[in-house]
Amino acid sequence: MFRQPEQVLAAIAGTLGGHRLLLVGDLMLDRYLWGQVSRISPEAPVPVLHLTREDAVAGGAANVARNLVGLGCQVELAGVIGHDAAGDDLLAALTDLGIDTETVLVQPGRATTNKTRVIGGQQQMLRIDAEVVTPLTVAAEQALFAACTARLEAVDALLLSDYAKGVLTGGLCQRLIQAAHAAGRPVLIDPKGADFDRYQGATLMTPNRAELALATGTDAADLDALFAAGGRLRARLGLEQLVLTLGELGLALLGADGVTRIPALTREVFDVSGAGDTVIATIAAARLAGLDPIDSAHLANLAAGVVVGKVGTAAIDRAELAAAISGEAALEQAAKVCALPDLLTRMRDWRARGERIVFTNGCFDLLHVGHVTYLERARRHGQRLVVGLNSDRSVRALKGPQRPLIGAADRARVLAALAAVDAVVLFDSDTPLDLIAAIRPDVLAKGADYREEEVVGAREVRAWGGQVVLVPLVPERSTSGIIRDLQGGQTAQT
Repeated sequence: MFRQPEQVLAAIAGTLGGHRLLLVGDLMLDRYLWGQVSRISPEAPVPVLHLTREDAVAGGAANVARNLVGLGCQVELAGVIGHDAAGDDLLAALTDLGIDTETVLVQPGRATTNKTRVIGGQQQMLRIDAEVVTPLTVAAEQALFAACTARLEAVDALLLSDYAKGVLTGGLCQRLIQAAHAAGRPVLIDPKGADFDRYQGATLMTPNRAELALATGTDAADLDALFAAGGRLRARLGLEQLVLTLGELGLALLGADGVTRIPALTREVFDVSGAGDTVIATIAAARLAGLDPIDSAHLANLAAGVVVGKVGTAAIDRAELAAAISGEAALEQAAKVCALPDLLTRMRDWRARGERIVFTNGCFDLLHVGHVTYLERARRHGQRLVVGLNSDRSVRALKGPQRPLIGAADRARVLAALAAVDAVVLFDSDTPLDLIAAIRPDVLAKGADYREEEVVGAREVRAWGGQVVLVPLVPERSTSGIIRDLQGGQTAQT
């Protein structure tokens, strides 16, 4: 769940776009040959593709530019291409997207990186790479640096997208980072290779799991060791944050205050091509829109989840991102209903962020305005509200054999849909005392129709330094009253 959902939605609606970025990196043209396979060649044991269409899209650093444009940003793209047909096609594709290519330099004798993928149905069958990976000549590097520094004052941030094809040499990276600092511009980097020292002094970096493992000499399968190594690397390079992409495990944000995990939503994955491009682009746009680091990483995680569901090098746009937020909200509402062990895990994260946890409990049978107002008022005493919900058996023990009117699963799901509620946990005991003891809330809330000495768990909560609050109720609003009205043939108050 986002920490500042209103600000995130406002960013999607407008402030996410409108910023101008200078993007420097390895430019590529990605070609796709699409078709269907229905037989094996009689000439050799290989599938025969019946070609149905061909596409060419901007790839590599140019795909980062595509993502930025989809998010509403303006992009000045810098890099090197060859004097060839692939370079011409790439420039045409970029121009069609409205990307400024004045700082894309043509280097005679250097081929434009060109990757051709053969797709049968939804399955990539073959990739053919035509590329030059040697470093730029001294003259080409100097020309590119001069072209970039001339643009720094006119942009809001510098992005470096390194695909290790020879454009972002160690010397050029350091000169660009220093020039950006001199101009007061943040520097965000999608890195590559084993030598991350070339990125010293950047603001933020987004390696994937394999890249960070290679750069730190750490086992990629050992996440704890990888987080520790990433934290040391972040400090040594002087980064504000390091965003580690973990594929199906989501993202991890490594900052001065530790590690924040952001899990991925379960999705059908067709193609991971370009997911890292989407992450760096979304984080850059979100940062410039004023979102905090955790919400920026969360948004990037959602965006990456969208593009991996597409075949081919893909980019995000704001409409897709808004839809992803809506889909996650629905899943998060359902996920609020949790078992006690899962709740305790979430609470550790909340407490690590210094958030006060409020607990209340009840039957919440036939939810009405009195319930909703009570829960909203209870949550004002902290940052997280946990609701202990009586099971059907315990409701019958309290209210009689005709109750509950609504089953526990439905009552829990309706409570979870309320913005004021952060978690719902069922309990089957006649009182919530054991649940309160396990949760150890900072605040225990109960309706003001109780006296404090009557509140179950009040003595225990005060013993560990917690607070007991009695929340005012909305007059003449109760489930029992609604039932009486209905039984009497009157219109129930709602």
